[in-house]
Formats: sequence, C-alpha cells, structure tokens
Amino acid sequence: MSETERPRPSHGYNLAASLFQTDGPDLLIGGVTVREITAKTATPAYIYDAALMRRTYRQLAAALDGFATIHYSVKANPNPQVIKVFVEEGAGVEIASVGEYRAALAAGVAPEKILFAGPGKRVRELEEVLVGGIGEIHIESFEEIERLKVIGKPVRCSLRINPVPTVQAGAMRMGGKPTAFGFDEENLQAALDAVSNVETIDLVGVHVYGGTQILDEAALLEQWRHAIGIASRIAAQLDKPLETVDLGGGLGIPYYVGDKSLDLNVIAAAVPSLIALMKDDPLLSSAKAIVEPGRFLVGPAGVYVAEVNSVKHSRGTCFVVTDGGMHHHLAASGNLGQVIKRSYPVVAPARMNETKWAPVTIAGPLCTPLDILARDIQMPDLKAGDLVAVLQSGAYGITASPINFLSHDRPTEVIVEDGQVRVLA
Repeated sequence: MSETERPRPSHGYNLAASLFQTDGPDLLIGGVTVREITAKTATPAYIYDAALMRRTYRQLAAALDGFATIHYSVKANPNPQVIKVFVEEGAGVEIASVGEYRAALAAGVAPEKILFAGPGKRVRELEEVLVGGIGEIHIESFEEIERLKVIGKPVRCSLRINPVPTVQAGAMRMGGKPTAFGFDEENLQAALDAVSNVETIDLVGVHVYGGTQILDEAALLEQWRHAIGIASRIAAQLDKPLETVDLGGGLGIPYYVGDKSLDLNVIAAAVPSLIALMKDDPLLSSAKAIVEPGRFLVGPAGVYVAEVNSVKHSRGTCFVVTDGGMHHHLAASGNLGQVIKRSYPVVAPARMNETKWAPVTIAGPLCTPLDILARDIQMPDLKAGDLVAVLQSGAYGITASPINFLSHDRPTEVIVEDGQVRVLA
C-alpha cells in the first residue's frame, strides 16, 4: 500500500497535536503524560488542563475586549475547581439551578457576579439565591414573575426572550421555535406589562439565547445583533436605559470530522460594529454586553481516559472493550441528542507515534448495545492494558451522563497545572 493509500488515524490525532504536547509515544496534559496521571488515579478518569482553560478564556476575552464581559456557564462543567479557574481569570458565572449556585459560591464567585437562568426555577431556589445574594435573575415565565412578587424581596432581573426563527443557528436550537425557554419575542409586551406591576422587580436587562454549538461566525454575530435589537426595543418600551444585554452562549467547538473551529479573529473584527450598534442607542450606550460560554471554554481542556479491557472480533468488526463508557460520557456515545451518531475525536494517549492503523469500534463495559464510544475509527493495534482518550470532553461529560447506570464506579476527576496533578473531590 502506498503512502497516499495508507489509512489515516482517528481525526483526534491532529486535534490532540493542536491542543496538547506530545513526547514520543505520550500525550502530555499540563506537562504530565496521561499514563503517569492514570497510574496515580486509575481509570476511568476525566483529566482537565487548567492552562488550556486559561488560554482559551484569555483568547476569547481579547476578542471581545471593549464589548462584552464573560460569564462562565456552569452547566458545562460544575466542578468547583473548574469554576475557580475561570473566576481567577476574572469571569462571572451563569447558573441554572440552586446546586450550581452552591457550586459557584464554593468556587469563590461573588454573588453579584452570578446570573440565574432556567425555565423551571422553584420557589425555594429563588428564596435561597435572594437570601444569599444574586447578580440577576433571568425571568422566563409569568409564574416566575408571580413567585418573585410573593417572595417580595428587591431583585435585579432580565427578561429572557425566545427570538424569532430567522436568526437561529447551532447544533441545538434554544429558541426560534416552540420552547420552554423564556418569552416569545412576539409576546414581549405582555411580559413587560406583567413585570411592571411588581414593585420589587428592577428590570435591568434582556437575555436572548438562540442556539448552542455554533461554528458559523456569521450566524453567531447575526444572533448577537438581533439580541441588541430586541434590547433596544425593550429599552424604548420601558423608556429607560438598560444595564445588561446578555447575548447567551452558543460558541461551539469541533467534535466531528469536517468540523472547523470558531474563528475568534472574525469575531474580533466585528466587535467595533457591535460596540457602535449599542452606542448608537442612548438607552443602550452604557449597557454591559454579556457572553456566557461553557463548552467553548472548558470542552477542549478535558480528556476522558479509559483502559482497554479486551479486544474481540465479531463478524468482521474489531471491538475494543474498555472500562469506561456511556455511563460516564453519554455525549461521546451519541446518546445525548445526536440523530446521526458520529464519533468524538479519540487517540491512544500512550501510543501517539504509531504508524500502523486499523479500524476498530470502541465499546464500554455496559450490558447494552448503546454503549459505544467510537465507531469504525482508525487506531493502533490496541491490546488489553492500553489506554484510549476521548478528546473535547471537558464539557457535558460526567454530569450529563447516567452515572449510576449498572452501578459501576464513578470516574476520577483530575486537574493538572504546571506539572501538578490534583484529584478533585
């Protein structure tokens, strides 16, 4: 077979080289080889590179400089030590439950830098954050308005708006269709009327979130411009300046073959026009724009590592069975919203310099055919005891998975920075 005909390895190998360092056969995270880390922690394990989180945050902050502040979306990865990394970089946070509120406080987030969104906030959740302190509550229903009225404590709020379909984009649409999120854009007036009847609600802003996992810069920027337009309409109807315009998250990362990374240079080039758009409206000229990414900040910094338990051949397919699976990483198995199941980027982190490849399917240990981490990908000749690593796993990993399914052990979580490995509680 000629060099041009030689099978290409899993697309994870090029991605790994762009995110991390390698040393011969070894993938390094935070300056430490994966096999050194797992020798200390055992497998399965989630390993997070704190330096990569910081670098990604700083790149995004530089692109948005002068226009928007960043609030880390805790739902992506609620481990307090992960949250703390972004807090140390200067981020606020966005939460969607009282559990995430507690995690944010445990990470040292100042209450006034916490935004509380979510379509189903319960009375006791609202009461807890109002007692403990909160930056803003993002109102998503008429019932929520009534609950805040009954609680009777002064509170800064934004209205969450479900935008019209024409500006939607992303792998998962958060708005632009019938949805539980926020108030439909066409029903703005009714929401404003309801809020205006509650003296304790100080309506200071608007929150518009159209979609997630967006890799098209033009679509993302169009959503932001539309959100600013909605904010301008609300400010005019209130006849008062707004203080915040929350543009939501939605910044995507490349998971699958053919995906491209979001180009922050394109975003940065558009920032002057976005600033001008807000400055042109006297009622928005002093408002603060907010972007609330989650997966974009933490996703690339996380790797899920499992050990090969056995290798078997069944009717023409080579199955590599590992000690980790969909119970730890539901998204990688394709069972977290995928219609067409495609494989996350996967590498063998202690065999990075291999030159011979063969197609394999990586399966977990669960008694279900759904427990597949990767399908028909090119990998080295793996044996029992080898490691496999699923990249782009820092977001929506362990806490988005059925961790108790079949009662296997919980994976270890590890953060690495400057050569230091810390196991997370």
